[in-house]
Amino acid sequence: MGKGAAIEDDLRARIISQPDVILEDIDVMRALVSANERARGANVVDLRSVAMERLEARLDRLEDTHRSVIAAAYENLASTNQVHRAILRMLDSDDFETFLHDLGGEVADILRVDTLRLVLETEREDDDDPALRKLGDVLCTAEPGFVDAYIETGRDRAGRQVTLRKRDRDDARIFGDRASWVRSEACLRLDLGTGRLPGMLALGSEDAERFSPTHGTDLLSFFASVFERTMRRWLS
Repeated sequence: MGKGAAIEDDLRARIISQPDVILEDIDVMRALVSANERARGANVVDLRSVAMERLEARLDRLEDTHRSVIAAAYENLASTNQVHRAILRMLDSDDFETFLHDLGGEVADILRVDTLRLVLETEREDDDDPALRKLGDVLCTAEPGFVDAYIETGRDRAGRQVTLRKRDRDDARIFGDRASWVRSEACLRLDLGTGRLPGMLALGSEDAERFSPTHGTDLLSFFASVFERTMRRWLS
């Protein structure tokens, strides 16, 4: 073998018997290619090694994409299960008072939101009504046109069922004394049926990134559609 270092017999025998071990080890193959390039000198360019480097870079990008897709799929599955659980809990209520209590309690917990409010437009606005106070702090009333005016604030487009956005204003009308720490919100526009004024379900979070305009809204749209049908049943 000339002046080069000799390979021990047992190591040589193992390599010959299991060549795949060498071929599948990226670090070992990279070291072998580098040694081969140094042996040829700086004036010789091996296009195969250049191609291999490019393939390795492409493989790394594909692996990163693969991991991102899998992570997104798991997150979407978890979110789907979350919304389904919230809907099932919502449908368990036997009366409207229990329905609202569960909405601000277990349903909000399942959806992982810090506060949840149901806004109903009415011609007769009176938050001090004893009947409303009995229903807890989840429900609040507003004048006709309030929902559209609130949702369409800023750059939000009219007509969307779900609006996700960061929140940088202390509008106590929706979230009450919690408004100061709500940093993002999901506004779900509610169609409560023919002859009825619209409503809105507002989900608030301390996390400014919890509800972002870049997030998908399919699951929340589905939740809003189920909620609309449930509310129509209670209002009838």
